[in-house]
Amino acid sequence: MVQLQPYSTGRMPRRDFLKMFGVTAAGASIGSTGVLKAGEPPEVSRPAKPPAVIRGAFLYPPTAKLDKAGYYSWPGSSFDAEGRQEEYMRQLFGIERDLGISLNMDTTPLDEPDSVTRFIRDVRRTNPDGLLLIPFKKSHWEHVVRIVDETQIPTVAFATMGILLIPYVNELRDKPGVYIIVSQNNLEAVADGLNMFRTARRMRESLIMNLSGSREEEIRVPALGTRVRTIPLQRFYDAYRDMETSTAIREHANSYMWNAQKIVEPSEQDILEAAKASFVLQYMVESEGADALMMDCLPGLQRPHKHVPPCMGYMDLRDAGIPAGCQADLESTLTLMLFQELFDKPGFQNNPSVETEKNHYFCAHCTSASRMYGVNSEPEPYELMSHAEAGWGCVPRVLMEPGQEVTIGQYWTAGSNNGKPAMVVYTGELVGCPPIPPTGGCRTNAEVTINEVDDVCDMQNHGHLNLIYGNYAQELRRFCQLYDMEVVV
Repeated sequence: MVQLQPYSTGRMPRRDFLKMFGVTAAGASIGSTGVLKAGEPPEVSRPAKPPAVIRGAFLYPPTAKLDKAGYYSWPGSSFDAEGRQEEYMRQLFGIERDLGISLNMDTTPLDEPDSVTRFIRDVRRTNPDGLLLIPFKKSHWEHVVRIVDETQIPTVAFATMGILLIPYVNELRDKPGVYIIVSQNNLEAVADGLNMFRTARRMRESLIMNLSGSREEEIRVPALGTRVRTIPLQRFYDAYRDMETSTAIREHANSYMWNAQKIVEPSEQDILEAAKASFVLQYMVESEGADALMMDCLPGLQRPHKHVPPCMGYMDLRDAGIPAGCQADLESTLTLMLFQELFDKPGFQNNPSVETEKNHYFCAHCTSASRMYGVNSEPEPYELMSHAEAGWGCVPRVLMEPGQEVTIGQYWTAGSNNGKPAMVVYTGELVGCPPIPPTGGCRTNAEVTINEVDDVCDMQNHGHLNLIYGNYAQELRRFCQLYDMEVVV
């Protein structure tokens, strides 16, 4: 079986890449040397990144101290704080392992103001990516508030039910930089919060390769800190022209045909060239040590043609967990990255439209992930069609599952009135994928109900929106609060 090849932080010379794929003479026809087995995900390794560092503490007085006082207040005399800390620590170690983070929890609980002062001083010195604060006493909530105010570090504060009253919760409930959890022993919610710290660190350490324009340059995205390295489009043109057609490329083309439900317009040569373009994109991602790709992909499709539509390659990359943004759309690429990191879901970047009579959102584009349930999931069925607007080549029409809950969003680098980052967040249910023809627009499409607006024409966008399977509105809103982003609907 031929698979997407793993890449690492090192650079791979082109000759080594071509050797790895067993290059043969250019222009070879699609042979019968094998096909990809349906249902097996491509394998790819992400560039190594430093782990997110989270500092944490429990806050409560020793039970012996309360026994001596003879009054316990909330959570009451039957609450075993020391036993609960031990139980939570076992679960937190598992979360640390599963997320690949570094979680440094103090073993001695914070009690007196002096211990809180020392904790704050140490947090300022070490500047972790986030804080986890777990109070086991109502009166110690004031220490939590103090730590949040004086450190200004993104904080997850977790209290099991029966510890805090509503006025205490409301002190921090809407405060930027804080995610409050009040729930019964809900370490799954805590894991979600720690994953948000991990995601923010990953975004800050990640590199987007931008195939666009004629100049090489590198910038950092404000707030998220993601690097964007622009590589001239001519390099893709040259790599596509020079890459010879290997057995591996022919087998990958066979896999497109074998796994497709239907082939509508593309010829075998179109399909072969689509597989070749996918390998070129893989090579360029590898050579730059990139975590994501975006490309100004439309100019090369016009006459004189510089390359075939790269849409099958985008599907391959997204299915392997590598976000790939069409039309060099930075905000969509960042959104796909956030969705991938937060929820492990590849996405569908799309042009927004509407069905006015049913009040449905209608969206379409000529590429999508097929593994919409996750990188290790079974792919959704797809057909092979020509590129809708260019009228040639080979692109996927992914047939998404009706009845599936979805989240639709877009990260805006400066979307609010005061210029701070924002996130568009919508949810709904996927009604179906209208047939082509009679439907127009791009090849992959979806018709979706929307929960957050009465009239779908009022949905906000900056040209594209992005769709993933599952309802993640609550998690996205909490991520936005934790990192001081406005939520837009």
